[in-house]
Amino acid sequence: MTEIEIVEVGARDGLQNEKVIFDTEDKLKLINDAIAAGARRLEVASFVHPKRVPQMADAEAVIAGLDDNPECTYIGLVLNKRGYFRAVETKAGGKRGVDEVGAVAIASDTFAEKNQGQTSAESVEISKDIVKLAKADGLSAQITISASFGCPFEGAVDADHVIDMVKSIAEAEPREIALADTIGVGGPGQVADLFNRAREAVPHIPFRAHFHNTRGTGIANAWAAYQAGVHILDASIGGLGGCPFAPKATGNIGTEDLVFMLERSGIKTDLSLDQLITLTEWVAEKLGRPTPSAVSQAGGF
Repeated sequence: MTEIEIVEVGARDGLQNEKVIFDTEDKLKLINDAIAAGARRLEVASFVHPKRVPQMADAEAVIAGLDDNPECTYIGLVLNKRGYFRAVETKAGGKRGVDEVGAVAIASDTFAEKNQGQTSAESVEISKDIVKLAKADGLSAQITISASFGCPFEGAVDADHVIDMVKSIAEAEPREIALADTIGVGGPGQVADLFNRAREAVPHIPFRAHFHNTRGTGIANAWAAYQAGVHILDASIGGLGGCPFAPKATGNIGTEDLVFMLERSGIKTDLSLDQLITLTEWVAEKLGRPTPSAVSQAGGF
């Protein structure tokens, strides 16, 4: 059993901000090649309006094309109840569909309004309602608190507010709670402090960490989260990613960068670094440019 679970978010968070449209077959190749490299829990699509996020317009087609692999967990992101019901519909007629839904609460009002048309408080209540619906439908559900370390519009986010959100969200008993540095402004000390406080406030629910590498702190933050007891980390193949509603938000930490860092630190991941690098090279060809991750450019060791 591995000490760290890496959630591959490349097919959703990685692609959603890219101008080069990946068609359904391209997305399925990305997902299947990530699985071949060892990924077992993957965020595969988001159920959002296609005019707002064109890259996700084929969410249902992607999910319909997924292999029925019993070892894998397929996650669909939903921002509201309308998105949730679209996710549930992928299971109609006995189809596999999504295995898990990820809801999102946002730690600032301005970003919540731009991203989801909600206040921060409303996003908490809606995400809790989505968890309750999912449980009633036999689906796993988790919640991410976006902009936990800073907002692109309001600046610093009060840690006390994030902890209050954690406590409220825990009432719905999601599978896990993620703290996300959506715009890459957190530092390792801040990350360790916030996760330590969150785990102390809600010791019975696992935590996940989601970092963007916008200012070069993403991998250091992942290590700080690990040392703070967080053993579920998001990463995106090639370091792709960004939020369409957050100015200057760039990519997630690269899956291959995270695997390299962990395994050089003696922490087993069960992912093949060589296969991840090969997949990233294919993604770079599709994009017509190098991907941001360091290991995809420097290679393994």
